[in-house]
Amino acid sequence: MSRAERLLALLETLRRHRRPVSGASLASDLGISLRTLYRDIASLQAQGATIDGAPGLGYVMRPGFVLPPLMFAEDEIEALVLGSRFVADRGDPALARAARSAMAKIAAVLPSTAQIHADTSSLLIGPATASADRTHVYTVRTAIRSERKLALAYRDLAERHSRRTIWPFALGFFDRAQVVVAFCELRQDMRHFRVDRIMSATDTGERYPRRRHDLMKAWRKLQSIDATADEN
Repeated sequence: MSRAERLLALLETLRRHRRPVSGASLASDLGISLRTLYRDIASLQAQGATIDGAPGLGYVMRPGFVLPPLMFAEDEIEALVLGSRFVADRGDPALARAARSAMAKIAAVLPSTAQIHADTSSLLIGPATASADRTHVYTVRTAIRSERKLALAYRDLAERHSRRTIWPFALGFFDRAQVVVAFCELRQDMRHFRVDRIMSATDTGERYPRRRHDLMKAWRKLQSIDATADEN
């Protein structure tokens, strides 16, 4: 690995950590000595990288530092292309445009050989097994992003109609449907709602009282408990 590649790898490693990480851990990840690590961090700091920390305390890179264009391995390029193709095919129109735009921006900074790999990737997205109704996906996504309540008119699988106020915090994409994961005020519990069963969805403009990440943690804990119960 050249010095330039090593410095880029160090930046990438630091960017993955939101909390200070020890020099020993960084050196181990990169396969270099602590002495080399300290020298590389000093070099990056001299070039403007906002890396805070010191030997024995750990290091963290503050937000706002823009990495230079990076080299991608062929597997990484194929993963990006496959992911963007999936989103372009399965997402709502705004998300599909965003996926194509993001991939175009990435391709624009790739070296010519890597651009060829991106353009000629043979990993394809097959057609969905059913035509899912994506009418309300954008409304759900924006409500999740802003942590706002949604008022739903909903029709369940037994064709029962109900009105719900939910706190949406996740959206799962499947071949047959998209599923909203939310806290339901009517049931006072976590519930799943199929987007194609939503008859109307209105953003109330009211923020729900818990943070999205807290709701996600609580839901994952419930999933873990259910899985353990199934095993027993």
